[in-house]
Amino acid sequence: MSRSLKKGPYVDHNVAEKVEAMLKAGRKDPITTWARSCTIIPDFVGLTFMVHNGRHHHKVTITEDMVGHKLGEFAPTRVFKGHTNKKEDSKAGTPGA
Repeated sequence: MSRSLKKGPYVDHNVAEKVEAMLKAGRKDPITTWARSCTIIPDFVGLTFMVHNGRHHHKVTITEDMVGHKLGEFAPTRVFKGHTNKKEDSKAGTPGA
C-alpha cells in the first residue's frame, strides 16, 4: 500500500536534520540511523548512511537509482545460508556411509 500523495514521502525528522547539517557543513561522514522506514529523497544522493538491520549497521551509499525507495531495503535483516538436500543429509547421518 503506497502512501497518500497528499501527505508526501515519509522522511524521519531526525534523519532530515542530520542530512541538512551535513549538507550545510559540506562533510560526507556516515549518518547512523535506525529509521529503516525513511524514504530516500533527492537530497540524500551522494551521502552515506549506516542503516541498522536489527543487529549491525550496514553502510549504504545513496545513488540516484535509490530515490523513492526506503532505507531499510538496502540493509537486509535475514541471512540466507542456502537450501539443504534431504538425500545428502540422510547419507551424512548414517554410520558407514
